[in-house]
Amino acid sequence: MKILHGLHYLALMVVSWAALGSLRVAYGQVSVDSDWANYGNDPGGMRYSTLTQINSDNVSKLKVAWTFHTQDISNGSGGRKRSGLETTPIFVDGTLYLTTAFNRVIALDPVTGTQRWAYDPSIDQTLEYGDGLINRGVATWLDHSRSASEPCRRQIFESTLDARLIALDAATGKPCSDFGGKGQVTLRNVRGYIAGRYHMTSPPAVIDDIVIVGSAIDDNQRVDTPAGVVRAFDVHTGALRWSWDPIPPNTHVTKKTPTPRTWNTGAANAWSIMTVDPDRHLVFIPTGSASPDYYGGLRPGDNKWANSVVALHAKNGKMAWGFQLVHHDLWDYDTASPPLLATLRRHDKRIPVVIQGNKTGFLYVLNRDTGRPVFPVEERGVPQSDVPGELTSLTQPFPVAPPALALQQLSAEEAWGPTAEDREACLSAIGGLRNQGIFTPPSVQGTLAMPGYLGGMTWSGYAFDPQHSLLFVNTNNLPARMRLVPRDKVKSDNGDGEYGPQTGSPYGMLRRFLQSPSNLPCSAPPWGTLTALDMTEGKIRWQVPLGSMQDFGGVHDSVPPGSISLGGPIVTAGGLIFIAGTTDPHIRAFDIETGKELWEAQLPASGNAMPMTYRGISNGKQYLVIAAGGHPKISEEPLGDSIVAFTLP
Repeated sequence: MKILHGLHYLALMVVSWAALGSLRVAYGQVSVDSDWANYGNDPGGMRYSTLTQINSDNVSKLKVAWTFHTQDISNGSGGRKRSGLETTPIFVDGTLYLTTAFNRVIALDPVTGTQRWAYDPSIDQTLEYGDGLINRGVATWLDHSRSASEPCRRQIFESTLDARLIALDAATGKPCSDFGGKGQVTLRNVRGYIAGRYHMTSPPAVIDDIVIVGSAIDDNQRVDTPAGVVRAFDVHTGALRWSWDPIPPNTHVTKKTPTPRTWNTGAANAWSIMTVDPDRHLVFIPTGSASPDYYGGLRPGDNKWANSVVALHAKNGKMAWGFQLVHHDLWDYDTASPPLLATLRRHDKRIPVVIQGNKTGFLYVLNRDTGRPVFPVEERGVPQSDVPGELTSLTQPFPVAPPALALQQLSAEEAWGPTAEDREACLSAIGGLRNQGIFTPPSVQGTLAMPGYLGGMTWSGYAFDPQHSLLFVNTNNLPARMRLVPRDKVKSDNGDGEYGPQTGSPYGMLRRFLQSPSNLPCSAPPWGTLTALDMTEGKIRWQVPLGSMQDFGGVHDSVPPGSISLGGPIVTAGGLIFIAGTTDPHIRAFDIETGKELWEAQLPASGNAMPMTYRGISNGKQYLVIAAGGHPKISEEPLGDSIVAFTLP
């Protein structure tokens, strides 16, 4: 994922504790206590807090309580990638735990923001980490067999950029010596491992005394990238319990190709956040695209289980069910959003579901026990490839409801620019591209992708309010162009954009976002929205522009609101949605019923992370915390290293 600007491309670019009682939702029990114990709060990732001290009546009074600086920041010099700060802290046992851009794990006092301890895994910061220097957080596990005075009763797990899984004592930050070798296990023993290009950016998942990890694998480099294997390790010993490969070595037969052909691919990796259902003993895996992203002639068929959400049995890693959101992906349409587990009421029945979004802008609602759609999904015909050797899927799965949450088509006549010159440039750029709406395949002449490879729905994900059955989603509306370059013309091709060699295939790849000379996108704003979905009916309740790109890439005349965003929302019983993530460095609060913006605060840098909230045990105050460090691939954004906490005066 890279963001481009102008005509040049970026390096890719007192507390109401008892007010609610307890509420039976999602996988099990959501309590009224103060913890935020998982990335998405509950194990099923609803991102919902029962805290009500901060509410729609007083949110406008929020002020900065403290700011902590990690001091881990890289501007891309000295042989290192640029850093970002995408961590979402967890809060358990009265302590905040977070990760830095350099994979240090830090424990903070939640009331003062002072450091209690820090652990440095000493990663090699010079490796070619395709996502830049980032990490989204940690997971935790409580060993009930140990007494409160024993080391590692509570453990903190981190998976690192240089492919290690580390277990730390939550009280001291020291490695748990009985986990693996001196507190860590290697994740490098995977088919096709390449140092740096195979790395970890998201927190592990913990269920049933196992800790589960996926991987991040660089896009568009090779046909035979490392395998996107998901692995589970014993929380006590670090021993491998099971592994699951989304696209294991296999053969493919069709009427057109009756002779079996071996799949030649890799990736389909689970680089985003996984969620778990402890009651059903299931782990839910979102998977990305197979390799290479934009040419699939060497990986015929649907490429299951790439671009899917898959339920695995925690005991043994066997599939319970899978649902593929994009067949034979040619657009880098990863299933990047974390699966969200909730319970919906449909036709007077309570149905446990998995809510799963995709970069296409489509949202799928699936029965958690079977994987079958709760709202209908139709297989519809899509445009076919004119590239020799490519075997495009004849159909793709279109949800009947909810409606698509991002724009999926852009005609030349709809080209936009802040000036006449900008609009003409965009009109010309769009007019020369193959453009038949969503799922128009890549071509040698060049193809318009809408949404582009930044979503739709990204790893930002979504938040669910079980009281109102509302889902809150931030989406991006950003067009891109993609072009295949024949192998014999790669050296002579002077096209601008991000180049991917796709080594081992007949084509390299060029892609970039469609932007005018002003640096702003060629589609009309808003380029980012926040949407409330009624999940009982599958209908949009409201949709509002999110943030602003007024100053993106330079000074512009008045630009309508709506910014691309990377960093998702949370929702509280106080009637509020909190979200940052926009290119303008702000965090905002919205009313859940109307979408009205109730509060905003400027941050030291863009908050490309999901916020979280908790109640301080020592003073009973509710806090809101966000990481503000900018994005490693958006060079217009200043970098930072701040963890910022807000509370009421």
